[in-house]
Parts: sequence; structure tokens; C-alpha cells
Amino acid sequence: MSFELLFLGTGTSAGVPMIGCDCAVCHSDDPRDQRSRPSVLIRYSAASAPTQVLIDTAPEMRLQMLRHGIGRLDAVCFTHNHADHILGIDDLRRFNAAMGTHLDIYADKRTTTILREMFRYIFEPHNNVNQSFVATLVAHEVVVGRPFELHGARWTPIPLMHGRLPIVGFRVDYGGKSLAYCTDVSSFLPESYPMLENLDVLVIDALRHRHHPTHMTVEQALHEIDQIKPKRAYLTHIAHDIAHAELEPNLPEGVMIAYDGLSVDVWG
Repeated sequence: MSFELLFLGTGTSAGVPMIGCDCAVCHSDDPRDQRSRPSVLIRYSAASAPTQVLIDTAPEMRLQMLRHGIGRLDAVCFTHNHADHILGIDDLRRFNAAMGTHLDIYADKRTTTILREMFRYIFEPHNNVNQSFVATLVAHEVVVGRPFELHGARWTPIPLMHGRLPIVGFRVDYGGKSLAYCTDVSSFLPESYPMLENLDVLVIDALRHRHHPTHMTVEQALHEIDQIKPKRAYLTHIAHDIAHAELEPNLPEGVMIAYDGLSVDVWG
């Protein structure tokens, strides 16, 4: 039995290095400082072919998939509708072609509505002028706090606040182990905390040290980790203000900085 969390992208909406920036982190030769837009792949299985669920379709999704040799997906879940989390959606069509079937996507009502508006050529292909090669997606609406099953795992949408925008995180329970992915969060709601109890792995937004109106600082993230008390925690959505090698040695035990390509065995 396996349960894996693969970090495909761990950077901000601008990525790291950023265009036109001459700071030390943007010119770092540490590969852990090179961060594409945020996304993760969750794998779990009791057999030889694991279920593979993608969370968010970053603009670099094609490159992320090629880097890790991912040619099959079982589903895609979306946290919210911001550009750095959805603009890779067009490349899902290659998975349709490779697998010869449709692809299920899961998002809350707000995100589903925006996806349908922005990508009408995908969701209303009958209105396209040309018969185009577009993704074949079947949308499923999720509701915060209401678990759903995906191939033997229990997925629970967690209510989060991204500034003033309500978004979702996801808790995944499989084989007696659990993880929660909470990117782009600036605050948790009171009803969020019961969904974050007894976690083996928590992934949490930690943009930088300075205040930001829509993201947690490192210090705020560490405070929440101390409250939630997961067995392990990983910081993500990291800005160019933070050099991996400088911050990680100063983190509490059990807290690490995620980086692109990091694979985490949820079993420990």
C-alpha cells in the first residue's frame, strides 16, 4: 500500500526566479530555489497502478508532467480560480488523448462557474467555430465540509480564506493516514480546525516574512502548525524573499520547506 505527495510547484503566482528581478534568490544556483507555480500530485494505491489526483493546473503543468513522467490522471481537484492555479487546464486534453477517456474535475461552485466562463471552448465545444482538439472534462461540484470518495480515498474540502476570497483546501484520508493541502491561505475559519485534526502531513502557505493581505507569513504558518499539531508540516507558495538553505535550518522540528520535485511518503 502506498500514499505519496509529490510537489510539482511550490512558488508564488510570479514563480521564482521572477522576470526582471536581480535579487540573490532569483539568481540562486540552489535548485530548491527554482519554483514553478503551485500544484501537487497525490498518489495512493494498494495495487501496482496507483490512483493519481492532481491538485490545480498551474501554467507550467505541461513541464511539470514531463519532468516527472506523468502520462495518466484519475482526477483533478481545484482549490480556487486564480490564474496560477488554473491556466494549465488546456493541457489536460493530452491526458484525454493518452488515456482515451474523459477526465473528472472537482471544484466548488465559484471555481466551477469561473472555469466554465473562462474556458467556454472546453465546456461548450459545440459552439466552437472549428472542430477543435479540446479537453473532455466532466465537472463535479464540491461543498466545503462534505467529504467525497475518489478511488478508495476520502477527500474533504476544507474552507479557507485567501484574503477576502473563500477558497478550499483538501484533506485526504487513505489507509489510516491523512494529509491536508492548504495553499494560498491567509486564515482558517473556526469550522476549518476540526477538519485538520490528527494529520500525518500538513501543507501550508508561507509566502514570506513580511505581511501580505492574502497569504500567511512564515511566522503565521508556524503559529497555525503549532495549533494544528500535524506529525509533519511542509511550507509552500514560497516567494523570492526566502532562500531555502537559509530558512530551513531555523525551522522547528518536523517542519520543512517544500520544493519542486519533493516526494513525501505520507506513511512516514
